[in-house]
Amino acid sequence: MQNQHEQYESARKRTKQKKRLYFHLVFFVLGTIILTVLNKGLGIGEDIIANWYLIAILIWAFLFLLHVVNVFVTNRFFGKEWERIQTDKILAKHDKKVEKLEGKVLKEFNIQEKVTSYQKSKQVITIIAAAAENNEIGKDNKLIWHLSDDLKRFKKLTSGHAIIMGRKTFESFPKALPNRTNVVITRDRNYTAENAVVVHSLEEALETTKDDAQPFVIGGGEIYKQALSIAHRIELTRVHHPFEADTYFPELNKSWKETAREDCFKDEKHDYDYSFITYERA
Repeated sequence: MQNQHEQYESARKRTKQKKRLYFHLVFFVLGTIILTVLNKGLGIGEDIIANWYLIAILIWAFLFLLHVVNVFVTNRFFGKEWERIQTDKILAKHDKKVEKLEGKVLKEFNIQEKVTSYQKSKQVITIIAAAAENNEIGKDNKLIWHLSDDLKRFKKLTSGHAIIMGRKTFESFPKALPNRTNVVITRDRNYTAENAVVVHSLEEALETTKDDAQPFVIGGGEIYKQALSIAHRIELTRVHHPFEADTYFPELNKSWKETAREDCFKDEKHDYDYSFITYERA
């Protein structure tokens, strides 16, 4: 499904490029005829520069040649696929650095046993999120898109389970989400929340939800970062569009492997293409 989506996007882009080139060719041919008629038929400009239309046609032909090279050479060898390969190489180097840094932090603060115990528990700690092309997830504590199928999927997956979130995420809802155990993480020891359990750390939240076989971490950005090292699964809705945002989903390293994917395309109810992706820890 991922390859199909990439092929679809690549084909659509190449079609647009070739369409523009075709129109350029048509205009070039018509323009050549018009310039020739203006000069040779009507004698316009002959008293200023002899055969000026030939100079104009040669310049235009050069620009058309550049267009041809851009479509069939530059975009082919330095286009989206080339960018993807280069990006993968850079991300691979970045992942190695991050893994080394994570190892040093875990060793320095002696928290490796804690992480391992969560990962080996019978719970399937699941992160559920929706992120755009550049990992944007929200702005001003609000979602920046509306996808009805994504909301339905969120409700279907999380109903009957505990949902763990930060205070700002909880306050972005009109009220506690029904049919779920709402667990709110905050540093404020005096904070209270109607129809929700208030805790003061992710560790405490997981202890509170230990009887749930699959608690869900639903945000925001900082909670996602904390949960990433102990989660077993990620249910991610990838919105294929860039947005302005102030909150981002963390980058995934190579310890996460895509195990399922469903690509969906925009329609009368959805303004953007999107994909439902499941990641499992390798």
